[in-house]
Amino acid sequence: MSIYDFTARLINGQEQSLADYKGQVVLIVNTASRCGFTPQYRELEQLYQTYKDRGFVVLGFPCNQFMNQEPGSEEEILSFCQTNYNATFPLFAKVEVKGNSAHPLFRYLTRQAKGIFTDEIKWNFTKFLIDKDGQVVKRYAPTTSPLKIAPDIERLLGQGSATNA
Repeated sequence: MSIYDFTARLINGQEQSLADYKGQVVLIVNTASRCGFTPQYRELEQLYQTYKDRGFVVLGFPCNQFMNQEPGSEEEILSFCQTNYNATFPLFAKVEVKGNSAHPLFRYLTRQAKGIFTDEIKWNFTKFLIDKDGQVVKRYAPTTSPLKIAPDIERLLGQGSATNA
């Protein structure tokens, strides 16, 4: 199993197979527009711009499960991200990332990369780094600056895919 076994709805309503990201290094992040970590959008976009031509993508999944910090509609979220942070990386429709209604992708991610005290995502801007084969490599806390992940991204971009080896 890998992230390629999942689909999710893009922020524009279109269903997206994550298999479309095969062969790329992926950073999956649960996001929110009214969080103390919201300025991380700027660094996420910086990572995306730096590495997208080498096969890297950021996938943002807005979530309103943490203190109602993503209350807006998909249109409002997209406008906020583009206007305030010039975000161009793919954004998905709002999802739940914990509990019984968690999106299957996030149930998979948290099983593959457990948190310090629990599998459950504790806050906005938890990040999951995925290799070119769709496997979870590492989970990062919300407090981790996206730019601190750059060395891990570089390492994965330098590695070949097991399916292509």
